[in-house]
Amino acid sequence: MKTVNVGIIGFGTVGSGVVKALKARRELIRRKSGIDIRIAGICDADLRSKRDVKVDKKLLTKDAYKLIRDPQVDIVVELIGGIHPAKEIILESLNMGKPVVTANKALLAHSGEEIVKAAQKKSTYIRFEASVCGGVPVIKAIRESFVANKMAALFGIVNGTSNYILTQMKEKQVEFKVALKSAQKKGYAERIPSLDVKGIDASHKLAILALLAFGHHVKLSDIYTEGIEGISYRDIQYADGLGYVVKPLAIAKRHGDELEVRVHPTLISKKHLLSNVSGVYNALYLSGDLIGNSLFYGEGAGKLPTSSAVISDIVELAKNLIFGGSGTIVDPEFDIGIKKVRKRGDFYTRYYLHFSAIDKPGVLARVSGILGKHKISIASATQKERKREKVVPIVMTTHWAKESNMAKALKEIDRLPAIKKRTIAIRIEGG
Repeated sequence: MKTVNVGIIGFGTVGSGVVKALKARRELIRRKSGIDIRIAGICDADLRSKRDVKVDKKLLTKDAYKLIRDPQVDIVVELIGGIHPAKEIILESLNMGKPVVTANKALLAHSGEEIVKAAQKKSTYIRFEASVCGGVPVIKAIRESFVANKMAALFGIVNGTSNYILTQMKEKQVEFKVALKSAQKKGYAERIPSLDVKGIDASHKLAILALLAFGHHVKLSDIYTEGIEGISYRDIQYADGLGYVVKPLAIAKRHGDELEVRVHPTLISKKHLLSNVSGVYNALYLSGDLIGNSLFYGEGAGKLPTSSAVISDIVELAKNLIFGGSGTIVDPEFDIGIKKVRKRGDFYTRYYLHFSAIDKPGVLARVSGILGKHKISIASATQKERKREKVVPIVMTTHWAKESNMAKALKEIDRLPAIKKRTIAIRIEGG
């Protein structure tokens, strides 16, 4: 039986989980893969903190480059996160011809093209299954199982924290801040939760998915990103009455030679499969010309699911080293049909609109007139309460409209004396 030696850089939550699983499942992995995966070294800046796994102290080091340059280390696993020094560690490993496994979505989103080219230059491998949807094998499916497909669209719930918060708001009938505190108490949200609730984490993952599914390197600055902080329980309640659920979606769509990429809270029909993805669970809905529609679902984060994905990549690379393999990730810009990323103003979508208006004659007509002037057609309109001369909610849904037209219309509507709060606008996808 062949042995492959692994050097693990990062011994935190995920790193310790990978080490523990590799030790506990070593015999199982041997029997399933025919390869003995051996831990040759572990690197971390903090070697004093207690972990829930015991390792030989001889394996521990604070010097990442010593581990990378160790001739006994066949595969490098980067699990420290962040941009620096993770980028330098990965590039050094690839330049030495050593394949790399990483879970670093932020780094891949920022420097994925450079890393891919470095791997190709040295005819080695970079794998990152754990960077998107944790233990759900979406990357391998897109890269291998769906390789013959021309993808039309993908819709993903790829941030479990945001999904948990919106689920709590709906089920517990509470506002955003209360649901956020619940997520923090359970360990689903960080003390400073900006990456999750502002959509930044999801945009990192969408950049990776767009490269894999559409063969186009998308800059983070090209992804329209909006968080969930502005969603209220009232809007979730109104959406429910209209037959919709509010979900935090990452969306990519092909339009001829353009690619549309955006992250934001979205109303989706209760009939859509994604509407039932609740709590911290992730899901990815893919549309391809050969497969039709496919849904992947599972736990998107956490020590155990992420460890499973990392080990899957380790075993794949080990097989490549022993039995031979080819390719790194994808050929950069493999789909020459896509020329550019669509600008936000050119998006077309349907909308849910929530106006806070004084209840007096002519207000609804005035709002409708402004929408019509900007080529926006109303699908439904409901005034939720009747309190003469008081501020009441008016809820509308629209037919397909251009984003730039909607922005102009809302700017004009919000200047009306009868409109007392900034209008809430949430995009609608699906039936």
